[in-house]
Amino acid sequence: MKKPIQLKTPLGYEVLSLHAGDAVELSGIVYTARDEAHLRMKEEGIPFDPKGAAIYHCGPVIRDGKIIAAGPTTSARMNALSGFLLDAGVRALIGKGGMDSTVRKQLEGRGVYLALTGGAAVLAASRMRLKRVYFEDLGMAEAVWKIELDHLPLVVGIDGHGGDLFEKVRVSAKKEYERYKIGGKQ
Repeated sequence: MKKPIQLKTPLGYEVLSLHAGDAVELSGIVYTARDEAHLRMKEEGIPFDPKGAAIYHCGPVIRDGKIIAAGPTTSARMNALSGFLLDAGVRALIGKGGMDSTVRKQLEGRGVYLALTGGAAVLAASRMRLKRVYFEDLGMAEAVWKIELDHLPLVVGIDGHGGDLFEKVRVSAKKEYERYKIGGKQ
C-alpha cells in the first residue's frame, strides 16, 4: 500500500500535484468554519491570514480547553460560501460529502478539497490541539477554532485539475441504477 502524501500548512501550489483519490496526512494549523462563520467572515473579514490556509468544515466539541470530538460536517452547505475564501488564498477545504461543480471550478489551479470519513470525530480529535478561537459569540459549533493538526489522515476528494472523486461515484451509481432499472429488477 502506498504511503500517504505528507502535507503541512501553510499550503502552497504543491497541492496541485495531488489527484482525486490520493491519501494524504495533513499537519499544521487549520481553521474550523461552518455556515455562520463563513457568513461572518464574508461580512466582517477573515480574522486570520488566509494565504495557504486550510478550512475544516467542522463544529468541534470542546471541553476544558481540549478537543473531545471534531468530525466533519457536510461541506455542500458551504458551496455558495467558499469562493471568497479561495479568492483570499485558502488552499484546502476539508469536510465530508464533497462539494458542487462551482467549487470544483473555483479550486482549479489553486486548491483542493480533502475529505474525512464521517464518524471519525474522536480519531480526528486525537490528532488535534486547540490554539485559539475567533467569533466565540457564535457558540461552540459555529465559532472559528484555530487548531494544530498532527498527521490527520484525509483523502483528496476534489483536486486542482477538476478531478472529483464524489462525481465519479455519482456517475457510476447512476449508471448502475439505470442498468438495474432497465433489467427489470426494480
